[in-house]
Amino acid sequence: MFKKVLRRVAIGLAVIIVVLAGVQLYLLRGTPGKAITPTNSSVKYSATPTLLIPGWGGNTWTYTKLIDYYQDQNIATNAMVVRVAPTGAVQVSGSLKGKQNPLIQVIYDWNYSTTYQPQVRELTQVLQVLATKYHVQKLNVIAHSYGGTELLHAYIGSKTLQREIALQKVVFLGVPVDESFGTNTKYTKWLFKKSHDQIFKTMLKEVKEAQLPRGLVFYNWMGSDEGKSTTDGEVPQIQSLMLKTLIKHKHVHYHQHIFTDTTHMELHQRVKIIKKIAHVIWGKE
Repeated sequence: MFKKVLRRVAIGLAVIIVVLAGVQLYLLRGTPGKAITPTNSSVKYSATPTLLIPGWGGNTWTYTKLIDYYQDQNIATNAMVVRVAPTGAVQVSGSLKGKQNPLIQVIYDWNYSTTYQPQVRELTQVLQVLATKYHVQKLNVIAHSYGGTELLHAYIGSKTLQREIALQKVVFLGVPVDESFGTNTKYTKWLFKKSHDQIFKTMLKEVKEAQLPRGLVFYNWMGSDEGKSTTDGEVPQIQSLMLKTLIKHKHVHYHQHIFTDTTHMELHQRVKIIKKIAHVIWGKE
């Protein structure tokens, strides 16, 4: 009897493991690309790729709605999916060749760590592969949550990447830059002196020597959850506003916006925001 119970338990655990593995593979599959015709009169087309970086625990689902909308509206196409493992191994599917407004979807094999530092190393590897193997010299970026934090650390901390890839337009969606402060803290230009985020302090030193491209534009967009005017429910706005301190001595164009009644997740799911992203990256003047 006891052996039968153990056997049933073992079979049950095996089934659960198989199901979970299947779900994980599904979430890491990447959003299917769809060819577009460059006929949208409100869109400016070019060969400059746009990198899509998910946040903590983000996966294929993060940007599927955004990608599908852009492809249906002939705005941009998901030309490439880049998967990166914790070892730094990068696997690329798709091609940028001949594509107009190509999207590059980043998928982390595992991004459930207690810190974003492993993903900083992995994203650095992705950017190096794009520069050396795929000759990406200019790049737009859409980054949600820790995805944007990772981009800042990877790019500002690497003189090689600064030489090889010129960032153009970067849209940050609920991105924490300095995690020292909570929802009750008001932004001031001297607030960094009270920071106890050692990683942010390191980046403050690195940015002094960083060669950021002239003409670089940062769009710092935040949410304001219903009844919570200073947070999107997960990231306090003050943590995102510290981006202003980080780049204050750099020739970077900075724009910020707070979307009311918008949660952290809705920053990459609301059609209103998806349309606004398209306008700032590909819209005609």
